[in-house]
Amino acid sequence: MTFQDLKLSEPIMTALQHLGYENPTPIQQQAITPILEGRDIFGCAQTGTGKTAAFALPVLQLLSTSQKPKSNVVKALILAPTRELAIQISDSIKDYSKNLKVTHTTIFGGVSQKNQERELRKGADIVVATPGRLLDLMNQGFVRLDRIEYFVLDEADKMLDMGFIHDIKKVIAKLPSQKQTLFFSATAAPDIMKLANSLLKNPVHISVTPVSSTTSLIEQSLYYVSKENKRSLLKHIIDDFRIDHALVFTRTKRGADRVAKDLNKSGIKAESIHGDKSQNARERALSGFKNKTLRVLVATDIAARGIDVDKLSHVINFEIPEVAETYVHRIGRTGRAGSTGKAISFCTTDELPYMKDINKLVKQKIDVVTKHPYVEDVTHATAIQQNTQQQYQKLPQKKSGRFNTNNNKSVRKNNKQQQHAKRNSKVF
Repeated sequence: MTFQDLKLSEPIMTALQHLGYENPTPIQQQAITPILEGRDIFGCAQTGTGKTAAFALPVLQLLSTSQKPKSNVVKALILAPTRELAIQISDSIKDYSKNLKVTHTTIFGGVSQKNQERELRKGADIVVATPGRLLDLMNQGFVRLDRIEYFVLDEADKMLDMGFIHDIKKVIAKLPSQKQTLFFSATAAPDIMKLANSLLKNPVHISVTPVSSTTSLIEQSLYYVSKENKRSLLKHIIDDFRIDHALVFTRTKRGADRVAKDLNKSGIKAESIHGDKSQNARERALSGFKNKTLRVLVATDIAARGIDVDKLSHVINFEIPEVAETYVHRIGRTGRAGSTGKAISFCTTDELPYMKDINKLVKQKIDVVTKHPYVEDVTHATAIQQNTQQQYQKLPQKKSGRFNTNNNKSVRKNNKQQQHAKRNSKVF
């Protein structure tokens, strides 16, 4: 199938040809036609599947062919969880609409709102926004949503993870009842489906590349290491493998800063990116990473949404994510568009349960690298954890503040078990 088969307009086709787009991705094949037909969409697709074009192309075409008189009211609203993703969507719309008379603007927090106010006053057919800044500008009277015809909620799962549910509900309350809604999420968790069901009317359900899948183009490996040796191992791997382009993931903002600072001290050019960084700092780091003047980008999961780098060779999980699906999202930033990639994970004893969940989700056991200078033997630690758990299970369970016993014999038996457990606990 080609984009021509999807009956896109000539101005859009010309833009796609200029960008080098030839064949639509699976989600584009399945979403574009029903959107053009006016259907609501529930799309389950992870990062890197081409979903931005899947909703942007048909929305642009519908807006450009509308017979309604031109006005300064906003006709399409696209909500995104992060500034990076909002900017990425806006850049794509700019490329796709270069031959159309459709205007758009992007609003997000972390910067002065003066320029955004100015753009809104001029009028825009499409607004790409993060929830917080959108609500601020709505409350100040700079944005009205009562004439919205197309509403896109992108990365809905991350919206909920970031605590945006109340902001989203406030935005939805200002939208007209008659509109076309396009809902995209990387998961179909119960809370996601509850939100989707409240928004969508007889939607077309599309599922592409389930979250549990990892491409065979990505070589995955696991390093057992102590927490205090992780940074040393990271420097060793970057130097030993001569890695010149790596995206490193941490769980926290502070952790990202520490890792980047440590790498720079070792002569490895690195920057961190997270929500506390200024917009200029984030854009500078992203630009340097994309043009490869920056060797390593250290990011948190939330800040990494929207990072799209061609031919990224390595993704390194400095810390194992607590949610197994996040692992798939992280490593999916390499091994794209037919290119191979490597995903390396560092695991401490405390992170073993997370790794077990990941192995179960991806339905494979990730290869363990045992030959490195900082290898940690987790066999003994695992045995201790299992024995401690067994001892815990043998202890009498409490009920309403007292042991659940029926007679004096049970009480004496429970007391003996407690004493026995205390003696054994000294071993651990």
